[in-house]
Amino acid sequence: MSTIARNQWYVAAYGREVGRELFSRTICEEPILFWRTEAGEAVAMSDRCVHRRYPLSEAPSRLDGDKVVCGYHGFTYGSDGGCVFVPGQARVPRTARLRSYQVVEQDSFVWVWIADPQNPQQGDPTRIPRAPWMDSPDYTVVSGMEPIDCNYGLLVDNLMDLSHETYLHGGYIGTPEVAETPITTEIDEDRNVIYVSRHMDDAECPPFYSKSTGIEGRITRWQDIEYTPPCLYLLHSRIAPIGAPLPGDDGSDPHAFHSEIVYAITPSTENSTLDFWAVARDFAVGDDTVTTFLAENNRTVVMQDVVALNILQKALDTEKDGYQELSINIDAGGLGARRILKKLVDAPQAVTAAAVG
Repeated sequence: MSTIARNQWYVAAYGREVGRELFSRTICEEPILFWRTEAGEAVAMSDRCVHRRYPLSEAPSRLDGDKVVCGYHGFTYGSDGGCVFVPGQARVPRTARLRSYQVVEQDSFVWVWIADPQNPQQGDPTRIPRAPWMDSPDYTVVSGMEPIDCNYGLLVDNLMDLSHETYLHGGYIGTPEVAETPITTEIDEDRNVIYVSRHMDDAECPPFYSKSTGIEGRITRWQDIEYTPPCLYLLHSRIAPIGAPLPGDDGSDPHAFHSEIVYAITPSTENSTLDFWAVARDFAVGDDTVTTFLAENNRTVVMQDVVALNILQKALDTEKDGYQELSINIDAGGLGARRILKKLVDAPQAVTAAAVG
């Protein structure tokens, strides 16, 4: 049974990745071709020619203006996915049409709507969760993407429980206080959003922040998670020297350093995940040295997760049916995320069943 929720928006790429070269990415088991029209509009369609299933992203397939020409037999498609030319005959078969996908560009991401084949629905762009720091002039952003050979639920588990930072990311972002500090968890079942907070009043400043902010000594460190299943995870990070004033009643917080950590968690297949990561900061905005440091260090942290999750998936693949998993207090957010993900996976099937009945 699939664990992938459909009739959902997913991040397929950064806007910078999609250009006038044919570009393919597998999203939710579906190979999708991306490119931009001459007017600059991002387009997404099936990456398989209707004739003999040749991948249109592979040479010698090419763009001809705003048409895609299959490099195998020359079938040619418009930007809407409709075939406009077939070799050797004037009539284009009515069924010669590629599946096209809804695309929205927002907050530096290219979002694609993955419909449920049994109960296809139109995507509502207003329901795409926001990450406005990604293209805000008040923030400097470093970002990347790493593929992981694991089910996307394992990455969700990883990010919802940051106590692993103490052990997996020591020397970078992990300190003893992360694992020692209790969390608070809130699950908004109506909006399908999970909030997990960990506020450390007196903590060691890890190198990731001491070297980027210049703080010497101990800090107050806040980690406020906001996860909107299935795709977007936000970590609102606040760092301040001990004794610095708290945020004002109006939300101003000039005595602290803020990082918005963004993850777009996109299932590629059942056991492979696209991990889009970004760090947006409101300090040292024009400092290239800090930018380079954070880019390199955050990628190192991400790769530590990648290695661990690849190992974990292989271990789980060898487990016998019926194995039992132990959960504790720090797992409340992750368990809530699992519950909502299952609800989203089941929802299209439930609608179909109701319609049939």
